[in-house]
Amino acid sequence: MSWIIGVDVGGTFTDFHVYDDESGDLRIHKTPSTPDNPATAVLRGLNELAQDMGGDLTAVSRLSHGTTIATNAMIQRRGGKVALLVTEGFRDLLEIGRQIRPHMFSFQQDHPAPLVPRERRLEAAERVLYDGTVHRALGAEAIERAVDEVRDSGAECLAICLIFGFINPDHEQQLRDAIQTALPDLQISISSEVQPEFREYERLSTTVLNAYLQPIMASYLSEFEDRVGQMMPNATLGINQSAGGLMTPARARQLPIRTALSGPAAGVVGAIDAARSAGLANIITLDMGGTSADVCLIRDREADVAYDRWIEGYPVRIASVDVNAVGAGGGSIAWFERDGLMKVGPQSAGAHPGPACYGQGGTEPTVSDANLVLGRLSPQGLLGGGMALDEAAARQALEGAAARLGMTIERTAHGLLGIVVANMVRAIRTISVERGHDPRDFVLLPFGGAGPLHAADVASALGISRMLVPPAPGILCARGLVVSDLREGFVISRLTPLTAASKTDIAANLAELADRAAAWFDQAGVAAAARETQYSLDMRYIGQNYELQVELDGNGDGEGSSLEVLHQAFFAVHERNYGYHNPDDPVEVVNLRVTAIGRLPSPDSAPAAPGTGAATPQGQRPVWFDGETALDTPVYDRAALGAGHEFTGPAVIEQLDATTLLGPGDRCRVDEAGNLVVEFNHD
Repeated sequence: MSWIIGVDVGGTFTDFHVYDDESGDLRIHKTPSTPDNPATAVLRGLNELAQDMGGDLTAVSRLSHGTTIATNAMIQRRGGKVALLVTEGFRDLLEIGRQIRPHMFSFQQDHPAPLVPRERRLEAAERVLYDGTVHRALGAEAIERAVDEVRDSGAECLAICLIFGFINPDHEQQLRDAIQTALPDLQISISSEVQPEFREYERLSTTVLNAYLQPIMASYLSEFEDRVGQMMPNATLGINQSAGGLMTPARARQLPIRTALSGPAAGVVGAIDAARSAGLANIITLDMGGTSADVCLIRDREADVAYDRWIEGYPVRIASVDVNAVGAGGGSIAWFERDGLMKVGPQSAGAHPGPACYGQGGTEPTVSDANLVLGRLSPQGLLGGGMALDEAAARQALEGAAARLGMTIERTAHGLLGIVVANMVRAIRTISVERGHDPRDFVLLPFGGAGPLHAADVASALGISRMLVPPAPGILCARGLVVSDLREGFVISRLTPLTAASKTDIAANLAELADRAAAWFDQAGVAAAARETQYSLDMRYIGQNYELQVELDGNGDGEGSSLEVLHQAFFAVHERNYGYHNPDDPVEVVNLRVTAIGRLPSPDSAPAAPGTGAATPQGQRPVWFDGETALDTPVYDRAALGAGHEFTGPAVIEQLDATTLLGPGDRCRVDEAGNLVVEFNHD
């Protein structure tokens, strides 16, 4: 037996997906999360898995981990005590920023306070020009002064971001080496390693955030590695990145900012894998968990990668799967604004105390309470009955809102769900309609513990006619970790006009990046047959403020690709994003990128057992599809459904990790891979 395990830490549950790469067996498991120390839930779940499977954890060959440590540290503002070292004269750049208001229509709302107070923002006497030439050399006296000031600051970690350090990193490296020698316990981030790209403020902010997260990530991973190493000494540990793909724990300690959005990225990877098993190429994902819902538009089984993100009010320049998140989860709390209107989220009851129906002390009405009252969730509880739900507590939590609205509890619960669905619909419209895509041309793929429960209502609001529910939707993020590969990105930032004279420089820069990727492959021990290298250019019209990423075919040899081919590739991407292009305007390259992917063994989608006879419900219960009356609705056990089974809604389909709801007239079929293929009745 040789196990590959994916573990995803969510706000309410920690999910496990286990694959035996010798027998092909697949197992899933869920355990409540432990927000105070996420490792506790992970280690507890691993022990539970070993007991349930009668296995030996020494047989685990790979553990892929999606972590929320960086995200939670940002939310709770509990990173390290960070100092910042910048070029002389740029001390206040972190606070000045871009002079963009956090909210366009609010003159009172302000940016969050800088993570580095002014007394710990230090200056180095040096200056590098835009072309990398040294205008003011970094002398020994300036280095010595920087060392002394950093020591006196009492900082736990240090960010170094010098002007044009992404063009010429020598001064950043000299300062890092000198300070590290004098202060060996200090954790240091330099911008030329964190994100060596054009745009000073975003590079600065990203480097500061990386330094801020280093102490807490180092502490978490050191303890986690030690304990996992004792339990499974033969396992290779991989940490998921925001762009999808795994990196080593050492790399995660060095660049923790890359893990800030790792959970949603794993879900997208899992969704693409599920779509492939059903022969689908274009999908919209809906990942709804306990605290939030993440949506992503996928074309031709590829998700767009975004580089400019905001995390807890701070701009970040990192590669991340282009996911749009909204505060809509099973634990989202219903509350009333000063105008008397009900709102839902983004506040969440989380794992502790959780929704009122969990019976752990929660008293405020949540989405899960509404679903239980309306019969959409089983009164027997979650996790196959292993986690009881208290309907009386759920009704009591909703009583106050119902009285305030002058409605029945059921109608109030239905209205609450309507609000949370509207929030998710708005998030999907942002990534589809607002970017020129018709959501009706896509298949909805819901996952997460609550995604399939609300997907029919979301699809109805958007006019989407088909839905695909994977065999284990509540564990799909963990599944995405099992099928993820090693990934590393390399970038050179150069403003270069796209002309015949610049072709040689472009080719030389791509060749340099390819050499870096080859060195990384060697260091990571990736076999030649498992290596894949992807090339792209960030391009824009000269005079534009933002660039578009243009993928290059073949080996990325800029010298071998004609100017016409490069121009046409840019025009096609510009047309797709903005609806027009001008073939006569000059174009320039801003960044050159190479992505190195080390393919890892991963499970294929096992065929589902064929269904015998007709699909037979295990019972029925009243379910409210509106706020007025309930319908007696058949309840199916997902485990009893086989390939070829078909039935028509209304229906509730229950399984260990999720519940799927079908409205009256919706048609469901189980395909050969065990997916539920649903055709909606929107009449």
